[in-house]
Amino acid sequence: MTGHRCCKLLAGFAIACGPFALSQDKPARLTYDVASVRPSDPAAPQVGIDPLPNGVGYNAVGVTVRDMLSVMYRLPRRQIVGGPDWVHNENFDVLVRADHRYSIDDLHTMFQNMLVERFNLKLHIETKAGPVYALTIAKSGLKMTPVDEGKDRNRPILTDTENEFTGSRVPINYLCFWLGMKLENDHRPVIDKTGLTGHYDFRLSFRRQLPPDTSSSPELENLPSIFDAVKDQLGLQLVPQRGPVEMLVIDHIEKPSEN
Repeated sequence: MTGHRCCKLLAGFAIACGPFALSQDKPARLTYDVASVRPSDPAAPQVGIDPLPNGVGYNAVGVTVRDMLSVMYRLPRRQIVGGPDWVHNENFDVLVRADHRYSIDDLHTMFQNMLVERFNLKLHIETKAGPVYALTIAKSGLKMTPVDEGKDRNRPILTDTENEFTGSRVPINYLCFWLGMKLENDHRPVIDKTGLTGHYDFRLSFRRQLPPDTSSSPELENLPSIFDAVKDQLGLQLVPQRGPVEMLVIDHIEKPSEN
């Protein structure tokens, strides 16, 4: 997945970063009032998953089922396995609307329920011990700015340039997910061990991880690594250790009818 596509997908604002329950294991108590699902036009650009600012739904345009699961369950795409090939390489346009404003958790439960109902989706989680990064507060102290949660459903972390980012009202568990996506070469999930429960503004600049044996420009070489940037600019640190690694396994799925 390209850096640009990854950044677009991360626009889907969500709260959960740790363990979670699957929608089919609990009653479908919440559903969207309107849900439109269609195959994407192959010639159309891949847009991403965007929350509506008034908290009533999402526009997911030109994205795969795997992309949607990644955003709605707060797992990097590499931790979603199983299912036929089209789950990973065929794009859909999904527009969902609720009748009034809902919380982030409820909006994501609705989207999970929609995937179960429209795609006849069945999932389970496999958890095993493996390499993770624990996100902790650095000895220098927290350098992010605490802010109120706010009511807008804006993108929590915006990409200013390929290597510069602005966080707005970011909860720590979303930051965990975002950092895990950026650690493309490590394949370690990021686990929250900060004890922080608020929302934060910040600016962050680091050189993107490149595949092995890939050269970078002198300008990029002067930028800090993601590890140094998190420590020096956010007052946090990524500590390698072993912990729970969750894999979302697709047991069954069917292509939906259009509407």
